[in-house]
Amino acid sequence: MQRLPGITHGSALFLDFDGTLAELAPQPEAVRVASGLVTSLATLYELLGGALAIVSGRRLSDIDYFLAPLGLPAACEHGAQHRHADGRLTCMTPDLAPVLVAAHALVARHAGLRIEQKVATVALHYRHAPALESLCRTVLSDVVDRIPGLELLEGKCVLEIKPAGINKGQAIETFMAVPPFTGRQPWFAGDDVTDEAGFDVVQRLGGHGLKVGPGPSLAQHRCGSPQALREWLRLSIDQLSAENAARKKT
Repeated sequence: MQRLPGITHGSALFLDFDGTLAELAPQPEAVRVASGLVTSLATLYELLGGALAIVSGRRLSDIDYFLAPLGLPAACEHGAQHRHADGRLTCMTPDLAPVLVAAHALVARHAGLRIEQKVATVALHYRHAPALESLCRTVLSDVVDRIPGLELLEGKCVLEIKPAGINKGQAIETFMAVPPFTGRQPWFAGDDVTDEAGFDVVQRLGGHGLKVGPGPSLAQHRCGSPQALREWLRLSIDQLSAENAARKKT
């Protein structure tokens, strides 16, 4: 793994979930959370004074399920769902009925496609039918062209229709404008093209983007896998804890 700068007591930490904290799985519900991850996140949340948030395309209910019993600040569905640091919840509720009609029509005709209906977005997964990527893009692009206020987002073997203008970078900016995040140096770790907006924002704010896995990226830093990312988190915990212990002795 590339030698990475450590998280400091003045950091604000933003973390994607799938492909970053947890390895990708054939189906969204099949993801497995590595032993010790929840404990690491709870410890970092305390060490950073609450300046840790999950920034994911997942539903908030999914994140809470996988990371139970934690209820961390989170920007989910790319920022359309937001649990603020004070626990306040906000969520966009666009009319997704036309999107669902088009997506279900595709799934009915083609095996291997999978719809993931969320609160504010609809994702169409083609991981098990990669030859259908172009058809899926054409159909969903046509829906977006007909409905103001929606846009198409492309990820790893998934196409997602979401409210226009919402992205992970905007979600991070929202967090950074309020305590306990404001005034800190932001870190954002992610693995997908959907995370690039987040990398752009944290680096413009004088922070660090961390790309997990292969592929071109704006991020200044890189590690090879979610396992490597989790190890970096553990090393950062050790360093922060050692600094705390040293302060208590002086």
